[in-house]
Amino acid sequence: MLVVPPSPLPPPAPQPAGAQSSLAPQIQTEAPDVSRETSTDHGGTPLAYELADETRRRIALDEAVLPLPPSTRVLTISNQKGGVGKTTTAVNLAAGLARSGARVLVIDLDPQGNASTALGVDHRSERKSVYEVLVSDVALAEVVQPSTEHELLDCVPATIHLAGAEIELVSLVAREQRLRRALDTHLASMERPYDYVFIDCPPSLGLLTINAFVAAREVLIPIQCEYYALEGLSQLLSNIELIEKHLNPELRLSTILLTMYDSRTNLAQQVAQEVRDHFPAQTLETIIPRSVRVSEAPSYGQSVISYDFASSGSLSYREAAAEIARRGAAKPEESN
Repeated sequence: MLVVPPSPLPPPAPQPAGAQSSLAPQIQTEAPDVSRETSTDHGGTPLAYELADETRRRIALDEAVLPLPPSTRVLTISNQKGGVGKTTTAVNLAAGLARSGARVLVIDLDPQGNASTALGVDHRSERKSVYEVLVSDVALAEVVQPSTEHELLDCVPATIHLAGAEIELVSLVAREQRLRRALDTHLASMERPYDYVFIDCPPSLGLLTINAFVAAREVLIPIQCEYYALEGLSQLLSNIELIEKHLNPELRLSTILLTMYDSRTNLAQQVAQEVRDHFPAQTLETIIPRSVRVSEAPSYGQSVISYDFASSGSLSYREAAAEIARRGAAKPEESN
């Protein structure tokens, strides 16, 4: 039997450029537009964005040259609420500014002596401390110790004896002025005075805190981004106004620092916004995040900047220190 082969199919008709055959499957040949699906060009994930942002901030800090104040800035770090990061703030701001080239003194007025511990300073009971300065008129120069944190950072330690100073100060002459007089005398005797003095206060509004307010020119209030953050703040502000009116007309609330911020919670964001609404000029742009590294560092006698320089807590405190330095270099009418 003769088999006739099928005739070959005619070649397909030429299609216009860009057109597709009705019989061909609809195949997408162009890459999808993902510009609306990802917020960044660093991989699109939140972690990649965070790492890129921290790298950018770190480079900016490393390249920055911070201005030194024209005269010594004395800041009291106070909040009668405990656990808001007063000591942590004092230690890490001091360390950040010392690393930038400023001479810094931390005066530990808290009987617990946590700032002394974090700065690697001996504060055993037999050592002379700020207690002797307040009660026995010992010169501040006799109790200042160099910190192991940085060569430009010194500390006046607190010992357990300071716990009884509140009672002993009651009967002394000019009890509210004793720290102010000792500090002014010490600064006047120095060939190169300190650029910054940070006074770490106890969580109370007693005579120790009043001495700190009288000795200072500025008040820095750390505020925890939690529910009770603003509780009692009005009382603290009222006391600052009383000190300014009766004992220290130079005192002003210059800085508010938001601490222990957890960006995952709406509550932290609401507290931060409320503080900014009430104190827009005083609140720093920098926010200190909640960080395990920040909590671990004092147990090693270090600031978080020395303990883990690359951590988010270290980066944030360095940025806060830089912001404080730049604000201090601004004209008074610009910083108010």
